[in-house]
Amino acid sequence: MFEAKSRRFFMGAAAAASAMRVMGANDKVNLAIVGLGGRGSAHLNVYSRLAEAKVVGLCDVNQAAREKAQATLTRNGQEKAKEFEDMREAFADGTVEAVSIATPNHWHALAAIWAMKAGKDVYGEKPACYNIHEGMKLIEVSRATKRMMQVGSQHRSNPFKIKAMEAVQGGLIGKVYAAKGLCYKRRASIGKKPDTPTPAGVNWDLFLGPAPMRPFNELRFRYNWHWFWDTGNGDIGNQGVHELGLARWGMGDPEYPKTVVSYGGKYAYDDDQETPNTLTTNFDFGGREINFEVRGLLTGAEGAVPRGRAQGPAAAAPTATAPVNGTPLNVMIGDLFYGTEGWAAMSDQGFQAFKGESNEMIMDLKPERGPNGDPTGLHMLNFLAACKSRNYKDLHDGVENSVISANMCHLANISYRVGRKLTLAAGPKFVGDVEANKMITRNYRKGYEV
Repeated sequence: MFEAKSRRFFMGAAAAASAMRVMGANDKVNLAIVGLGGRGSAHLNVYSRLAEAKVVGLCDVNQAAREKAQATLTRNGQEKAKEFEDMREAFADGTVEAVSIATPNHWHALAAIWAMKAGKDVYGEKPACYNIHEGMKLIEVSRATKRMMQVGSQHRSNPFKIKAMEAVQGGLIGKVYAAKGLCYKRRASIGKKPDTPTPAGVNWDLFLGPAPMRPFNELRFRYNWHWFWDTGNGDIGNQGVHELGLARWGMGDPEYPKTVVSYGGKYAYDDDQETPNTLTTNFDFGGREINFEVRGLLTGAEGAVPRGRAQGPAAAAPTATAPVNGTPLNVMIGDLFYGTEGWAAMSDQGFQAFKGESNEMIMDLKPERGPNGDPTGLHMLNFLAACKSRNYKDLHDGVENSVISANMCHLANISYRVGRKLTLAAGPKFVGDVEANKMITRNYRKGYEV
């Protein structure tokens, strides 16, 4: 059955690719949204309000999610879209010109690869890939198909962050020798739950896709799939990939480090979560470094990164702690940059730079409000513009750079899981470490190989 569906998919994909029209500046881009959970719902809300896009397809393995998405389209004054349970059918549809992928992490790369081979441009949620191997295949396929692929690192389209990073790279605080990323996002225990029959309307086989087949478990489904190695990458590959990307940005987007060492654990909780809730990582680039910390438990402030309320779908996720008596969530997310002449702090609340022994503030930027300051909308507009220009250099964070940020998360997780410092060679691969090198890829289920 899979082979027959694959033949239909690739025959339809070839027809769709050949039928792709050359879009003019005033044309709408016809989009299908793949994955309609928390982040996918955000995609739908943004695209359905953009004059440059038209949502023509809705794809999810969960029938209830598709029905909810149709109601959102209607509420936003849009026509109902075609529904797809299997993304391959959406990719083979000739009316679909681009796709926006908001699936769980383990589907990010394969979905994008299938879409690009079908002639579709891709906006894919972060991280760009579930593992290192998938990231390198993404780059290979995007080059071969000449499709646009933007990854959802929307900070790269945030006006005040663009201005701040240009100043840092321009010598605002001297030569940057270190950056520190903070992912202090409070996460409650997920508890323990038994396996159950798959709920009606959910295609569990398609949800798992490249991952091993397991019985349905609610904790492995909505949002909490982040905390299981089969489908997620822990918080460093969830929230943390944003801050790792910012740390690299402030340092001029270096490629891979010379060594990586990561340590931590799942502390305080006795539950079914597999990934660590506390993780400390050092990336040594030779003469400069990036340090990164994940902490899902209660924590204090650091540097000039302020406490802030959780943003986006994670604020309502079952692992987030609700505000108590009006007090914001215990969240500190951002980056610190250290230069030869000063230091700086970046968060969604603003950017501050300090210089000299007197610690004089030399720059203080705040985010813009309204549509002109909405980084997700601006990032999607940047993607849509590149779909029309056909110039991948127009993308604010194309696949080749965003894969490096994602792979650094994977480097950290591999070092944590094998329990030692790792030295990197080109590829990237690990020098003299068979166990670590096995974790560059995974064993894929038949029909879902990358």
